[in-house]
Amino acid sequence: MKTFTSLLFALLLATSALAQETPQTQLQRITLSAGIHQLDIQVALTPEQHQIGLMYRTAMPQGEGMLFVFQNPSKQCFWMKNTILPLTAAFIADDGSIVNLEDMQPQTTDSHCSLKPVRYVLEMNQGWFAKKGIKAGFKLSGRAFGN
Repeated sequence: MKTFTSLLFALLLATSALAQETPQTQLQRITLSAGIHQLDIQVALTPEQHQIGLMYRTAMPQGEGMLFVFQNPSKQCFWMKNTILPLTAAFIADDGSIVNLEDMQPQTTDSHCSLKPVRYVLEMNQGWFAKKGIKAGFKLSGRAFGN
């Protein structure tokens, strides 16, 4: 019986490890607007969803991203451990205004932080905001921001 229990425990640990190394692609989706551009955005609401974020993704179509939603405004800091894609993080105020943008390099633990307390962080493929001419102060719209 002890061997069976040990085997079961090892199997559960292996399953848990595999689940942690799998990209999360089934989160709720919403549409956000950046001027004339419509964005297909997955929404990360829970601490576990925040922690996994876009880790383990090998590709993400242009115009797609992930919005991290936090309960209260605070200084938000992100890093790229286990994240393969180069990303840009947009730190966003409650009204949808971009506070600051930070380019983030894959597989690093460098901190990229908001310049002031925010509740939202939008990660997109690196260069997406720059190609669209979107900078700090630009206002995104959509139901997440109440507009």
